Amino acid sequence: MDSKALQALWHDSDAREALLRQVVSERLAERPPQGVEDAIVATYFFALRTMKLDEAVEEIAYHATSGMRHPPPGSLLDQCTARPAGVDAFDATGRLGLLHVAFPLKMMRHPDGHLTSTDILHTTAAAIVFDVYENQDARLVALQIPDQVMRTFPGPAYGPQGIRQRTGFAPDQPAFGTILKPTAGITAEDVGNLVAEVAACPLFLFVKEDEDLYPDLDYAPVAERTRKAVAAITRARDRRGGLGLLFAPHITAAPHELADILHNVVEAGATAVMLSETFAGGAYRLVREATRRLDRPPAIYGHNAGIGVKTRGIWREVIDLLARLDGIDFRQTAPVRPGTPFLRPYGAEWLASEAALIRPLPGIRPTMIVRAGALDQGNIGLNLAEAAQRGIREHVLFLSGSAINAIKNEKGEADPQIGTEAMLQAIEVYESGALRDVPVEEQVAALAALAERKAYRALHVALRQRYPDIVH
Repeated sequence: MDSKALQALWHDSDAREALLRQVVSERLAERPPQGVEDAIVATYFFALRTMKLDEAVEEIAYHATSGMRHPPPGSLLDQCTARPAGVDAFDATGRLGLLHVAFPLKMMRHPDGHLTSTDILHTTAAAIVFDVYENQDARLVALQIPDQVMRTFPGPAYGPQGIRQRTGFAPDQPAFGTILKPTAGITAEDVGNLVAEVAACPLFLFVKEDEDLYPDLDYAPVAERTRKAVAAITRARDRRGGLGLLFAPHITAAPHELADILHNVVEAGATAVMLSETFAGGAYRLVREATRRLDRPPAIYGHNAGIGVKTRGIWREVIDLLARLDGIDFRQTAPVRPGTPFLRPYGAEWLASEAALIRPLPGIRPTMIVRAGALDQGNIGLNLAEAAQRGIREHVLFLSGSAINAIKNEKGEADPQIGTEAMLQAIEVYESGALRDVPVEEQVAALAALAERKAYRALHVALRQRYPDIVH
């Protein structure tokens, strides 16, 4: 291959995304779109090949709304046709920049006044935005939804405050969760045993299955897994000091299967459920509506599986906002950690995602932020400190899987007791303030040295396994 082809293939799209987000955020701060009471205003970034930004509005209106280029003024057709809400060109061509489009509520609102996220994305993320060759690049970067519409969404059943009240965790008490490991190839009996290994520890507010453990398996039906898990939690109740523990079986399924699976796990005693809707749009709303009249509906963990497919065209905070409106109680972002990012979101996207989950909205509870994805004993102190500094600790669940359930004992066997004890020791170090002034990149080495001095054996074992290049 020639150097030009290789250079194109090695193009760093992440670097461009970071620049794009910086520029768009600055422009929106300087020139925000005006809200429109009878419309949803969608903001797009476009790089158009031949057309100017202000010309693109007519194409979007034609293809995504009424199909009429010049509807009679005041007619129903006119009321159901998108209209321009502002243009911010980045250069003299007029083809690169932000375009604000007002999509009228009249064309999609249900008779009782409500909308769904499916309705909104079906219109604002239409083929004319993402599928036509003219649009060299296109991103849906923001939505403005009128308060009157926002209030029609159910939002989370609990949110951070409700989750803490339900489980007895105080607002200032660190809330932890864990993920069952192994993740697949296990039976219902295995699930019960794995839950039993962590249920007695009052550190945990939440325990969930992994997304690789499918719900409809002949050797591990999800309802039976749930019954085993609930029984294990019940047996451990006296050792939890009065604190509750939510269990979320994995229920992601095709729409025609999801309702039955949901019914079965709720009947089996599930206090939470975990699912992704990336490839089954509207699934969060389905679960929320199907359970909202229960005395204690299951908390919904809105899993991120496949979300990166969507974020290539729709900014993550838009997706997270709609998931929150639809009713998810938990949403993963990413942990603070030294070095290069392990997963997305990170940087400005990470901050925007967390803001979408917890910023005040009319009539809608916040969603609990889940810091997960390589969260471990080596970086838990950084995450606790960052959440405290931003004043959002009440809103955060710290979720760790392998760092709890895959730490091995002297026999080479995975031992959750060691992982849990190591996490408790790492929290103790954070609360002591001993490493408060240690630079981020030196935290792990300093923590390991401190663990050795204080004879925190479990912590040292965990750090050696998690950071073999640093801790010996």
